[in-house]
Order: sequence, then C-alpha cells, then structure tokens
Amino acid sequence: FIQLCGTTPCMICGSEDIKKTIEKHLGIKNGETTKDGMFTLLEVECLGACANAPMIQLNDDYYECLNAKSIVELLEACKAGKPPAMGKWGSLPMNGQVSCEGPLGKTSLFEVEAPKVDVTRFKEGQVDPASVKAHMAY
Repeated sequence: FIQLCGTTPCMICGSEDIKKTIEKHLGIKNGETTKDGMFTLLEVECLGACANAPMIQLNDDYYECLNAKSIVELLEACKAGKPPAMGKWGSLPMNGQVSCEGPLGKTSLFEVEAPKVDVTRFKEGQVDPASVKAHMAY
C-alpha cells in the first residue's frame, strides 16, 4: 500500500513527479491497485516527514528524499521482495543522508553545554513547589 504525501512541502519538493513516475511505472492511477495486487496508490495528506520531502509510506515504512530514479528503484526492490533495510530508527532517506540532516551533514549544535544543577538540591528530601524550576535549572 503506497501512501504518497501530497501536502505542500512534499509538493514543492517534487511529489507530483513522484506520483507521475509511480503511475507510469506501475500502470495505475491514484486509488487503483496493480493487476498483481501488490501495490495500491493513494495520495494522502501530511505524513509528518516534511524535512525529508518528498516521501511515501509503503505499508508501515517511510521512504524519504525521493526522486524519480529512487522511487523506481524502491518499487523494483519491493517487487523482488528485497525492500531497503531499515536503519536504527526505521527507514532511511533514500538519498543517503542520515535522519533529517542536510546534504552537508550536521552543521550545528556539536556541543551543547549541560545546565548547571546543584546536586545537593534535594538532600533533605523536601521539594518546595515554588522553587522547582530554579532547582531543575530552567
């Protein structure tokens, strides 16, 4: 079951091209199923992976950062029973990037200083609700 995101971020990034490629490659239109029953195409609203648009959800798995070539490769791999391996957190973007890092990889937040917290703040076991935020370093 192919759910193709058609919401604005995916549309701007090429979901219409992905849709046309799927339709041409599988010979089906939105709402139709292939003759072998393997694929059904449905354009849906946001699937929540806007940073890696355009994307599809194929059964339970997300495939992101798609283009015409990668969607055909994905469909062919699935036809052969060999979908791409899942990463630590599920499916990986199809362009080789990690998570939603940009093409240059991680470019910021390399070092985040931990808040300074008084480790003796609750040694008496009492908590004053009025001062919780201060004790938690907020």
